[in-house]
Amino acid sequence: MIECSVCHSTLELETVGGKTVSRAYDRHRHQVSSKTRFLNVALVVGDCILVGLQPILVFTTKVDGGFKFSPVSVNFLTEAVKVFFAIVMLLLQARHKKVGEKSLLSFSTIAQAARNNVLLAVPAFLYAINNYLKFIMQLYFNPATVKMLSNLKVFVIALLLKIIMKRRFSIIQWEALALLLIGISVNQLRSLPEGTSALGLPVATGAYLYTLIFVTVPSLASVFNEYALKSQYDTSIYHQNLFLYGYGAIFNFLGIVITAMFKGPSSFDILQGHSKATMLLICNNAAQGILSSFFFKYADTILKKYSSTVATIFTGLASAALFGHTLTMNFILGISIVFISMHQFFSPLSKVKDEPKNISLELVDSPKNKRSKDTSFIDMAAGANEDASHRAVNEEKAPLLPV
Repeated sequence: MIECSVCHSTLELETVGGKTVSRAYDRHRHQVSSKTRFLNVALVVGDCILVGLQPILVFTTKVDGGFKFSPVSVNFLTEAVKVFFAIVMLLLQARHKKVGEKSLLSFSTIAQAARNNVLLAVPAFLYAINNYLKFIMQLYFNPATVKMLSNLKVFVIALLLKIIMKRRFSIIQWEALALLLIGISVNQLRSLPEGTSALGLPVATGAYLYTLIFVTVPSLASVFNEYALKSQYDTSIYHQNLFLYGYGAIFNFLGIVITAMFKGPSSFDILQGHSKATMLLICNNAAQGILSSFFFKYADTILKKYSSTVATIFTGLASAALFGHTLTMNFILGISIVFISMHQFFSPLSKVKDEPKNISLELVDSPKNKRSKDTSFIDMAAGANEDASHRAVNEEKAPLLPV
């Protein structure tokens, strides 16, 4: 509401026709403080380390080109570790609650949080599928290539954010995403292994089919996860993690049961074929999942995926040092293009400019202005009566014209 300095009238502004932005994103997207920036930096650094190690740890667990353990069992144990972490954090928070605050462990609080966060079952189911695909992808690509392929998710996530959460991206940012795809394509040249097959299909068909699913499913999971976490922003993140990982553990346990139905009761042993390398992999995956939840709630999905691209360098260098994989010129050029894309996407010049809004103005009388208007109205009425009297006197004095 704006008050005029001359007539003291106030103008009430009403925005008309503004674009609808998802409450899950728009509610907190402008609250950026120095603490938030520090948190973002810490999340990116931690994510680079964990994501960079993940393909290497998966590769070390392979024996004779395959896995001696069930990938579903690794996923189940990972979810169990994350559930345990969420419970421990809730216990610590409950011990330090302020006077008058409701306990986070009370039945009513947990039940209310469970009802409000039932949408987390959707990303939990999609993550269960994606975690299995991570192992399948390692059978057809080396670790560095798997990381580069996973960066394709950024473009798919951008489309989903635009469709589902009404996010806006500038032309420069879309061009940056196109550069990202070009960088990935440059690295992907001649990376398919020869002489292998997948699902009875030629290797190229099977590998690209897995790649399509590997890119689409986690992208949907990330967008739904961000929406679900931010739409219930006031709920403790450890409550939300408890439900998200609890759903994930249930879905992965169902996967173990289904596997046992086809392969026999022996496959029901979730610890069969595990080693120290798989235990490290489980801890890494659990830490990576916990960190991701903080990304989705307090940062941004695009930032999460772009930070994962930084881990590609670490993955490529480590796989070359540990396993003798060659860093080709395609890899170096691809990484260079990816970093140019990152700089372009997050550059201040690429930010979306706020669109001019249609504003309707409504005149609202202030008390002071209302009094002045009332006085003006009385003066105008008195002036009108005086003019009428003068006209009547003049008419009486006017000479009669002959007919």
